[in-house]
Amino acid sequence: MMAELLKGAAVAAAMTAELAARSAALAELGVTPTLAILRVGERADDLAYERAAARRCERAGVAVQTLALPEDCSAGQLLAAIEAVNADAGIDGCLLLRPLPDRTAEAAACAALRPEKDVDGMTAASQSFVYSGAGVGFAPCTAEAVVALLEGSGVDLSGLRATVVGRSPVIGRPVAMLLLQKNATVTVCHTRTKDLAARCREAELLVVAAGREGLIGAESLAPGQIVVDVGIHAGPDGALRGDVRFDEAEGIVKAITPVPGGVGAVTTAVLARHVIEAAERNAK
Repeated sequence: MMAELLKGAAVAAAMTAELAARSAALAELGVTPTLAILRVGERADDLAYERAAARRCERAGVAVQTLALPEDCSAGQLLAAIEAVNADAGIDGCLLLRPLPDRTAEAAACAALRPEKDVDGMTAASQSFVYSGAGVGFAPCTAEAVVALLEGSGVDLSGLRATVVGRSPVIGRPVAMLLLQKNATVTVCHTRTKDLAARCREAELLVVAAGREGLIGAESLAPGQIVVDVGIHAGPDGALRGDVRFDEAEGIVKAITPVPGGVGAVTTAVLARHVIEAAERNAK
């Protein structure tokens, strides 16, 4: 029996319809939720995500302003762009496409962004919000999209034994915190975990965000599991693959997200939701 595919499109569509209604309510107050996308250079993956985010935002009633800087821009130019976003009362949220060529400049830009406009969990205030549940900020969109996809697919997270493979501050760690908030019992593993396969087999829910193509295969999987594959890698043939070896997993687990077609669509819907939430706060 083949696994159920947890596709993101239907979940994202339902979220978008609800968001469009909230945007319409803001429009009656004369407010248009607005996202600034700040891009450095013209990397193909950045451009693809920018297009996907813009399409989702349009359907959700969110206006998008793109601020494009050359790849060789100075740290000062990047900070000036962030300060312009901070000062613009018409911009509710800012998405800085990362990683940047200059990681030092990236860190400075993230630190400079006003927390209330940080709709992708970049600032220290947002990270504090994820871990404490208090203060101003938002979780990283991809991390929150994992939870939104599961709940939108009818998965009850309360009490589930969940294993997260990956410990990055962008996905792995915040996913673990968000699952804890949903009352899952969470184990965090990574590529240095001893007997990683055994730890993975113990899970009822397995979230894989290690950033290594094909890391998880049949040896790490068990019948009845729900698997969310956050990884996405372009192969030599141009095909996109995840951190999980899908062909091995499909015949073992209960449900799994496809790559592509899983978490990605929901990520842009979460981004739009964050912008609308920021606009609603500002409207008050």
